[in-house]
Amino acid sequence: MKSVLKSGLILLIWQAVAVHAATTVTNITAGNFHSLFLKSDGSLWAMGRNTYGALGDGTLNNTNRPEQIVAGGVKAIACGSASSLFVKSDGSLWGMGENGTGALGDGTSFNFTNLPEQTVSGGVVAVACGSDHSLFLKSDGSLWAMGNNSMGQLGDGRITSTNRPEQIVSGNVIAIACGSYHSLFLKSDGSLWAMGDNQYGQLGDGPGMSSTNRPDQIVASGVVAIACGNEFSLFLKSDGSLWGMGRNNSGQLGDGTLNNTNRPELIVPGNVKAIAAGTQHTLFVKDDGSLWVMGWNLLGQLGDGKILTSTNRPEQIVSNGVVAVAGGTYHSLFLKSDGSLWGMGADTDGQMGNGFVSTSTAADSLRPLQIVPTPQPALQNSVVSGTNLQFTATCSFGGIFHLLASSNLTQPVSLWTPVWTNSIVTRSNNNFKATLTNAVNSNGGRQFYILRSQ
Repeated sequence: MKSVLKSGLILLIWQAVAVHAATTVTNITAGNFHSLFLKSDGSLWAMGRNTYGALGDGTLNNTNRPEQIVAGGVKAIACGSASSLFVKSDGSLWGMGENGTGALGDGTSFNFTNLPEQTVSGGVVAVACGSDHSLFLKSDGSLWAMGNNSMGQLGDGRITSTNRPEQIVSGNVIAIACGSYHSLFLKSDGSLWAMGDNQYGQLGDGPGMSSTNRPDQIVASGVVAIACGNEFSLFLKSDGSLWGMGRNNSGQLGDGTLNNTNRPELIVPGNVKAIAAGTQHTLFVKDDGSLWVMGWNLLGQLGDGKILTSTNRPEQIVSNGVVAVAGGTYHSLFLKSDGSLWGMGADTDGQMGNGFVSTSTAADSLRPLQIVPTPQPALQNSVVSGTNLQFTATCSFGGIFHLLASSNLTQPVSLWTPVWTNSIVTRSNNNFKATLTNAVNSNGGRQFYILRSQ
């Protein structure tokens, strides 16, 4: 119960029914136009574009609310352009969505699946997705790949795609990352390796910028984390320094220029603990929990309140509490230490999961917006009379709102009856105004009201 107002015989209860607040979010990933996250109970949730079944819910319908796909037992997740992969606690690998070049690894191509499909029965510990290729890592440190290989991004010495998992490295691999057409991996000795497209220097191997279909060592030691954007790469060293290479047309490398670089370039000298790359933007988290961004900001994915801009220097968006980040094409996600999920940017297909689908840039989330748990609405004002009740409220999430009534507060909300109103209107994105007629029972008894979102 968030707010109680009394006037005469009327009591208004303003409360949001928390849809998914029982457990906290522990892992996040963003695709081009869809998002996945894990909760602490191992359940997998999805939202956004579902044209090829990337949400895995058995339909091809987009959803603008988080939807549970797997009830438990999931430990790792990854989003491709229009596909998704996840790993269960038994080490099995599962996929759903677009499978044009075999990125799901199920032995087929030029199709899709809208339900999770098992590809590998056990031993998998990590997974990464590119535009239409995938990598996964087994518990023995071996690296495996499948899907599109037109630029050598699978690293098997060929440029032929494969729709079955193929072993690339036999051991000692501890981390993997996929760009659109290039791949990075990290070995246990801290060395960084790359393969695939190198048109803009994203492999970081120097002049020539030739693509390679074999793993090429880029940094000999000291690397602890990696991330790939569309045509750029990032890595983090053990001293907390952030490095980048590749395309920089929107300032995504954050070096103060728009110049590409074919060698690793120091961007931030220290105190960085987490990194993520979107299509043409970058997010990173410092040791103090602050969130920083740079690059393309077409639809608010940087979260600085602007659109149709870019920045080539790191810009602080959140001052503390952030522990993980993920970047899509036009949207970004981040996770706070309290397990809450936040997002910013485009919501064209429901990928933000906030209940809205934007039809213009004005409807996108240009500032960080809490997605999970569902935010509580805030009552702005109330005008009460003997027969009518009017109120205005602000809700930072979308959805369908219902007014319910009961003359008995002890009665379960599920038994309350719907109340017809002469108006429940939306003003801009998140302001709701409702007017109730005959707010008091005809017998003069007290009537209680609750506004519920679903």
